[in-house]
Amino acid sequence: MLDIADELSRWVEQGRDFAVATVVAVGGSAPRQPGAALAVDSEGTAIGSVSGGCVEGAVYELCQQALEDGETVLETFGYSDEDAFAVGLTCGGIIDILVTPVRADAPARPVFAAALSAASAGEAAAVARVTSGPADLLGRALLIRASDEAGTYEGGLGGHPELDRTVAAEARALLDAGRTATVEIGEDGSRCGQPLVVLVESSVPPPRMIVFGAIDFASALVRIGKFLGYRVTVCDARPVFATATRFPDADEIVVEWPHRYLESTEVDGRTVLCVLTHDAKFDVPLLRLALRLPVAYVGAMGSRRTHQDRNQRLRDVGVTELELTRLRSPIGLDLGARTPEETALSIAAEIVAHRCGGSGVSLTGAHTPIHHDGSRSPSGRIGSVA
Repeated sequence: MLDIADELSRWVEQGRDFAVATVVAVGGSAPRQPGAALAVDSEGTAIGSVSGGCVEGAVYELCQQALEDGETVLETFGYSDEDAFAVGLTCGGIIDILVTPVRADAPARPVFAAALSAASAGEAAAVARVTSGPADLLGRALLIRASDEAGTYEGGLGGHPELDRTVAAEARALLDAGRTATVEIGEDGSRCGQPLVVLVESSVPPPRMIVFGAIDFASALVRIGKFLGYRVTVCDARPVFATATRFPDADEIVVEWPHRYLESTEVDGRTVLCVLTHDAKFDVPLLRLALRLPVAYVGAMGSRRTHQDRNQRLRDVGVTELELTRLRSPIGLDLGARTPEETALSIAAEIVAHRCGGSGVSLTGAHTPIHHDGSRSPSGRIGSVA
């Protein structure tokens, strides 16, 4: 649901009634992951997607029915062996979809409104909903904000008070990790009793991509980084090259020695660092620091000879063999890339494969899964489901 927060937040402000269908569980080769949503308002306007087109029509009708009767329902869709054109996932997967009416009289509407507003504003927040359990608990919502003190939350699941406290704690842990996932918990909030399944959707600010080296390849990488949902910074010590004119798509341009900037800026477990300078006076102090930070990806451009020379220079300044294993160099996947745009695609492909657990080999003739249980798209809306 939070992946379409901008539009849904406007619907709330306009006083519209709507129903939201959210993917809460997947199996097999399903095209969308938990948290993906489709919403339909009382006038029949639809936004979002839950299956890439396979079951959108049926889900649209479920949303209209939910708006009419005010009931939350859980529906399962899967592949139909007898008729591939029947309602089902022709890709062979199975998805569970929770359809929740968000009408003016819905008890959970204030919580949904607050959650959508927070996500739309770029705040770190998580919303938890019961997706499996007693019918009277389905669709109830609880909101946890990163800015609030631990143990505080908005709304409730309508059950035992201990249930709210336990779910809030689980949701905060997932929010801190930037993850969207389901958790199983006892109805009374303990790990025993009648089990409940709760979907926790996390909305976090976009992750960072920091590109070091204001070269033509960097300009192409900035564009594809923005396309993938990153907040992109370009850093170079040379003011003549690090300009807004050369990098109009960058969120931030910094004129500073790369390692000094990296020392002073905030990074986290979703940050990717792309070192395109291939100049030892910049690379060595920068990579010495970068390889010791808890970031998602560190890649460096250069030929294989440059890579070997750089590795030896890094060893000479104390970088260990274990730390060197984190370095993706030469940067990118083997696509035969030559142009800046092709090279940027190669780098982006490696970042996605590294994040999602992909092999990087062609799917044709391969026996590996098409969809991996890796991280989600790094957009600011939904965190990973790993």
